[in-house]
Amino acid sequence: MTGDGYAGDVTSVEAMNILQDDERAVLLDVRTDAEWTFVGRPDLSSLDREPVLISWQTFPGMAPNGGFVEAVRRMVPEKDVPVLVLCRSGQRSKNAAIALTEAGFGDCRNISDGFEGPKDGTGHRNTVSGWRASGLPWQQG
Repeated sequence: MTGDGYAGDVTSVEAMNILQDDERAVLLDVRTDAEWTFVGRPDLSSLDREPVLISWQTFPGMAPNGGFVEAVRRMVPEKDVPVLVLCRSGQRSKNAAIALTEAGFGDCRNISDGFEGPKDGTGHRNTVSGWRASGLPWQQG
């Protein structure tokens, strides 16, 4: 565990490599329903699995999801599997990784560049880094 309270950061490409190498690893996307529907979500069909979709915050008000940890426990019953946590740009996922580590999950990693990555010089996402900009598989809606 890092000094930040979770197992550390990985890039989206590193996360995909972990998912390919470890069939027990879980991709946990903590964005909102609106983001999954309108922005897209990772496509893990080539690995014969789906990402786990549980919002860290609820749309539209972005209030914390009080049932988040319990929902993850239901979907990921084994606390020793690698849990790779994804959001838009790496902040919500970091907070979720910390919360899950505090709840007893042993290997929670933040995907630091997120699904859309940071903004570029013109204020746009999906160009610098992140799941989509890295050319990793994703689907719309």
